Amino acid sequence: MSGKIAVVTGAGSGIGRASALALLKNGYKVALAGRRKDALDETAKMAGNNTSNALAVPTDVAKRDDIVALFAKVKETWGRLDLVFNNAGGGAPPVPLEELPYETWLSVVAANLTGPFLCTQEAMKIMKDQTPRGGRIINNGSISAHAPRPFSVAYTSTKHAITGLTKSTSLDGRAYDIACGQIDIGNAVTPMTERMTKGVLQPNGTTIAEPRMDVDAVAQAIVYMDSLPLDANVQFMTVMATKMPFIGRG
Repeated sequence: MSGKIAVVTGAGSGIGRASALALLKNGYKVALAGRRKDALDETAKMAGNNTSNALAVPTDVAKRDDIVALFAKVKETWGRLDLVFNNAGGGAPPVPLEELPYETWLSVVAANLTGPFLCTQEAMKIMKDQTPRGGRIINNGSISAHAPRPFSVAYTSTKHAITGLTKSTSLDGRAYDIACGQIDIGNAVTPMTERMTKGVLQPNGTTIAEPRMDVDAVAQAIVYMDSLPLDANVQFMTVMATKMPFIGRG
């Protein structure tokens, strides 16, 4: 895998940071995309001896011009692209569906769905025309691609839609040796899941603390998924805290 070129969105923290660092450790050159340059620079510093293979590119995935510039920078710098991890995204405050502001809905859709779609478009343009041809795209689907939490209509809707994007990309990418898979993550230890240690609302109306897992489990899964040759693909993978209330009835 040494020498492969990757783009990781949301690389300034959490799952994106852990995945970018794992790829750098395995010899990848990685474009670190995220809104905060200071956070991207911190991720690069954490790579230690591999820092020179990290390229910080401030990017807001809710803005098309930023995404186009990101992929243009990758092509200009390294000349090709082998992997994209569409990881960046966010949620909305937990409010009843009928009270969710329209503007909040639009912002979640822009970051969680339109952003990955635009990244996929730009990636495919590069991957289909390079030599050797092809590459891999991995989408962060989340457990919410399968089942909602209470008061999460925007996040859950976009994550269900990511599954459609994954399937369509898999189908349309076949002709160009572009593989696409999805990783559905449950309760990795990140700033985004810190609230779970204090208790989160359950479907039965109770509030309980939920178990979490080391984020490195996700990072290693990303490395594995891309370790396969392009004639093999992990279409869907679920990596979750073993004891989180998801399987069965909690």
